[in-house]
Amino acid sequence: MHRDENVRRIRSGVVRLSRRLRAERPADALAPTKISVLAQLWRNGRMSAGDLADLERVQPQSLTRTLAALEADGLIVRRPDELDRRQAVIGITEAGLAALSEDMQARERWLAKAMDIHLTPAERQLLADAAELMDRLADD
Repeated sequence: MHRDENVRRIRSGVVRLSRRLRAERPADALAPTKISVLAQLWRNGRMSAGDLADLERVQPQSLTRTLAALEADGLIVRRPDELDRRQAVIGITEAGLAALSEDMQARERWLAKAMDIHLTPAERQLLADAAELMDRLADD
């Protein structure tokens, strides 16, 4: 198979699976933007709004409402940076971790069931190996 065709198939598969995983989110789940911010804080730890915006690939002003809503709901906390008191550092709270976990668990339950039904053990391992490679590409 030609390289370009492989690239198209991979992109298509990732997009379709991503859409399906979004569809499996609970009806009362947080907005995807909020979940994405919580996931960044969970993965990367406390950080400034600017660093968070860089990871999300948005302008810091674009996160203002999202951060305010997450803070109002007790899902994040802002504290002065210990090195630069003029800057705030944002961290995820226990409630934020619980909300993120609930969101991820619903999608992971669906994925585990679908994999058990449709894939052989060898295919499940191959997909797990591919996930590691996709993470490396996403970090580029």
